[in-house]
Amino acid sequence: MSARAPLLVVGDALLDHDLCGRAERLAPDAPVPVVSGARRVSRPGGAALAALLAAADGRPVTLVTALGGDEASATLERLLAGRVRLVRLPLAGALPSKTRVFAEGTPLLRLDDGEGLAGEATEEARHAVAEAGAILVADYGRGTAGALRGPLRSAAARVPVVWDPHPRGEPPVPGVRLVTPSASEAHAFAARLVSADGPAAESGRARAAVTPPAAGDDPGRGRELRAAAGDADVLLRAWRAVSVAVTLGGRGALLSHGGTPLLVPAPVTAEGDACGAGDCFAATAAGLLADGELTETAVREAVHAATRYVAQGGVRSLVETAAETAPTAEAALPAADDALRTVARVRAAGGTVVAAGGCFDLLHAGHVALLQAARRAGDCLVVCVNSDASVRRRKGGGRPLVPVADRVRVLRALECVDAVAVFEEDTPERLLGELRPDVWAKGGDYALERLPEASLVESWGGQVVLLPYLDGRSTTGLAERAALSPHRPRGFRGRRRG
Repeated sequence: MSARAPLLVVGDALLDHDLCGRAERLAPDAPVPVVSGARRVSRPGGAALAALLAAADGRPVTLVTALGGDEASATLERLLAGRVRLVRLPLAGALPSKTRVFAEGTPLLRLDDGEGLAGEATEEARHAVAEAGAILVADYGRGTAGALRGPLRSAAARVPVVWDPHPRGEPPVPGVRLVTPSASEAHAFAARLVSADGPAAESGRARAAVTPPAAGDDPGRGRELRAAAGDADVLLRAWRAVSVAVTLGGRGALLSHGGTPLLVPAPVTAEGDACGAGDCFAATAAGLLADGELTETAVREAVHAATRYVAQGGVRSLVETAAETAPTAEAALPAADDALRTVARVRAAGGTVVAAGGCFDLLHAGHVALLQAARRAGDCLVVCVNSDASVRRRKGGGRPLVPVADRVRVLRALECVDAVAVFEEDTPERLLGELRPDVWAKGGDYALERLPEASLVESWGGQVVLLPYLDGRSTTGLAERAALSPHRPRGFRGRRRG
């Protein structure tokens, strides 16, 4: 696997807190819920969250942001240590932070603190922008993008720049590769630009972007897409951007280069906490553009990444991985906690939990067919994967052919997979005991065997099912055919990718 290209994130960092507890009664002195047993968790927010998401798959990320000497800045710096390289701008005032209060998962209240603004750019920050190979501007209206506007303008002429705008922030510099407003942001930006240009500008697409649809127009989705397309066209011209992707929440995104736009639908409907989904979208797109992907590919993968992010619990699923300690090679692998959160969410909604397991070495069509069929048997699919040591014990010293981190990454990329967990033992009984799935799915090639984990699954009322297996597909067969392929001419070393 080729290394991920470095990414520079420029923007305003925030510190976010969640207070999560129970609300079982109203206060005696006012008709408001009493939240008890609250647990407080803190995490990076704003541009810091975007940087953390960009670095989640091992990409080298540098964050240029404003930090001060206040307690919130120190906490944020500690949360990012070992994950993101920091380049500091001076901060006038306290670092902005927000606190969300939840009762059993339902948001009740949000408190905002800190009005700090970025000071002047430092020489180190200017140098970081000048040397960057790709840049994400995560503007949260606190001045960092404005302080570096000149260097960012120069950078946009030579490298991919993705700009995630803010209603109180800077407009993108000319020439950015991609701008990523939400539908409501795009509409507000377009209305403001058209109003500033005067009545003469209110024609064609510009008028369509800011005029409510007539009563006889088709309802809902058609109107939303027409409005987004018109808004994107206004922004492209006014901002002189190469492309604009208007994010449509659970419906995906609309990508426009001018002319007929490309609709990129979400692969599934994801319900959950959408806080940070826009940062996930922008960070994924920026990272892929840094890797040399086309804009269309970057936007499609960004839609899929944001959908998975919401489905897996959103920003709260990052709390444990953004904790106080730096990540290790083992921490980069999905622990049972990730799968347990998915299981808890599905069970709380009354859904059916399906699990499937195996080595999944050299993922092939038989694996994919099995996993797709398993996912259709319930409301979520958790894949239990043998660790490298477990595979060696089962398959021999030459296996696995693909290390567990890569196997996990490929499985996570499948739309039918909701969560992945790795187990070290020869069989997954311990992990199954934690997950307690309603359905345990295996391929039909086990039809004549009594699965060792069957009794365990049945002990809590679960059901073991066999699913049809595609004949002629196996990792062993693929490896044997590859070994029998013609030898390359002596001295041939293949084409190296830069």
